[in-house]
Amino acid sequence: TGLYGFTHLKVANGFQRMVDDAIERSNELVSYIGEMPSPAEIVNAMDEISDTVCTVVDSAELCRHTHPDKDFVEEASKASLRLNEYLNYLNSNSILYHAIVKAEKNPDMLSDEARRVARHLRIDLEKGGIHLSPDKLERVNQLNMEILQLCRQFNENIVTDPGHVDIFPASRVPKKLMHLSNPIYRTPSFGFQGSTGRRSNLRDQGVRLLTEPSALSSILQFTADAEVRKLAYIAGNSAPYANLHVLDMILSARHELSEIMGCKSYAEFTLKDNMASHPEVVRRFLHDMSKMVRPKADEEFKKICDFKAANSCTLVEDLEPWDEAYFTRMMKSRAHNLDYSVLASYFSLPQCIEGLKILVESLFGLNFHEMPVIPGESWHQDVVKLSLHHPEEGELGYLYLDLKSRKGKHPICAHFAIEGGRKMSETSYKLPVIVALVCNFAGSNSGSTYLHHSDVETLFHEFGHALHSLLSRTEYQHFSGTRVALDFAETPSNLFEYYAWDYRVLKKFAKHYSSGDPIPEEMVNSMQGAKTMFAATELQRQVFYALIDHELHASKPSSSVHQTISIVSDLKREHTSWKKPVAGTSWHTRFSHLTTYGAGYYSYLYAKCFAATIWKAKFCEDPLSPSAGSALRSKLLQHGGAKDPDVMLNDL
Repeated sequence: TGLYGFTHLKVANGFQRMVDDAIERSNELVSYIGEMPSPAEIVNAMDEISDTVCTVVDSAELCRHTHPDKDFVEEASKASLRLNEYLNYLNSNSILYHAIVKAEKNPDMLSDEARRVARHLRIDLEKGGIHLSPDKLERVNQLNMEILQLCRQFNENIVTDPGHVDIFPASRVPKKLMHLSNPIYRTPSFGFQGSTGRRSNLRDQGVRLLTEPSALSSILQFTADAEVRKLAYIAGNSAPYANLHVLDMILSARHELSEIMGCKSYAEFTLKDNMASHPEVVRRFLHDMSKMVRPKADEEFKKICDFKAANSCTLVEDLEPWDEAYFTRMMKSRAHNLDYSVLASYFSLPQCIEGLKILVESLFGLNFHEMPVIPGESWHQDVVKLSLHHPEEGELGYLYLDLKSRKGKHPICAHFAIEGGRKMSETSYKLPVIVALVCNFAGSNSGSTYLHHSDVETLFHEFGHALHSLLSRTEYQHFSGTRVALDFAETPSNLFEYYAWDYRVLKKFAKHYSSGDPIPEEMVNSMQGAKTMFAATELQRQVFYALIDHELHASKPSSSVHQTISIVSDLKREHTSWKKPVAGTSWHTRFSHLTTYGAGYYSYLYAKCFAATIWKAKFCEDPLSPSAGSALRSKLLQHGGAKDPDVMLNDL
């Protein structure tokens, strides 16, 4: 077969055939809709268009981010751009708009979910400018394509320019970080001369450290040499420099788009359909949280400063940004007798996958079975395919796991829903056939992969998204799985993070790689204690990130060059315990959520609030309760976006 089981994708240029077929089928459906069939048939046909196009776009996006073959990546990029251009045609099609307006005006002929689909489809078309004059509509289409290409450039720059730092001698870098480095050499600027009078040809050996996000995190945590940490911090937070200009253009284009659509800002334009429906609601939420967390965060900041002063060999005692990760890790280890390398020995990747299987079996009575991958279906030898099975309901869907880091793979952790589920008839349902869970966990090709506990938390987070897709049973693909209000979408994923911290769950799968002993309860207690040591600092950081995203999109962009640097610096001074930015750095140029979540990053914090409430109400006493799992599935997960989030939350 071909990639993901699609026959066309036996070869890279099969993506173009998939696009041709998708456009051909969609045009047939547009012609059918133009005949103005019944309201229910209009909604069904438009949902099929959405399903047809999204399957190809989502397949292309997964391929672009993970496939090691450049030809496949290039063809997937072309396919994605072609279909996004075609989407502009669909969004500009007056036949579709008039048809869905007609359907919405006849609610008695539609089911509750169909009425909701009709309303959302109309809003989506209006967000594309269908109701505008021809010249404004043309400009909206131009801006949407421009924004798409700029966002793609922003993310590609993050991969191609991760930054690097050269360290001499190599001994300044801890041995445990050598897998992140490449050897380099230089000729000393001075050297002894032999009896011949010629200089020695001895060369100094050093290392080049790439400063992509996960590598930089390790460097800052484990490197004792403060100068190395500083150099790495500045290098990592100054790259990619080109994204300063790209971001300025993204913000400018988004603001122009929002003004054409009659909104004061891009935040106002994009928040209309969220639970927080206006920029002021988001701003108030973030400012209230900033004030709430500030006293505790300042207290934690002082403790780190004092610890550095007591444990530093130098007279300079100011806490620097490159010090935080190093000293907080040391403080956690000492306070809770926590050895992170020992901790990782309980979290081999196969055992963590076993933990996911235990969760679905305990909560939902489901089983994951590993399936053989058909030749041509997979994109890398590390990919594992699982089938989700219910003893009475049968197969519910399929999950690809692509969890290990490798050269050329985008450094993301994400969930891709390739095919969403939808009702085909009264007796048949199209499964959410393909869901992919992608992470970047470091590990050697020859040996086993052991996860830091933060990676375990990430795995469980993304698994929450995957279950949302696999367990939804909506009538329409438009609402399948995570196709929900943006500030509700992260609720299941945040809920499943709790399972990565609960001893009652961890003891069932976290087992030592050699002895097979379950993780000791005291070790989990130490983990939990270490987590809460700097909880306010971490929460303040997330509030700061959300404020950056919000403020950049909630006002008119400045005409000054690289104006985002000053905005970020001002927010850091006002909303964090850090008072002075590091000259020459621009951390936000690698903050990819500015492209994917424009004006919506606050959603993570919103969802954390919902997840905390659900955990306390339903799972805290018994995290593996089948009755609580059944309620979660039947009252929330299975509905995708087919019900209002507030209705589902109150029901649960």
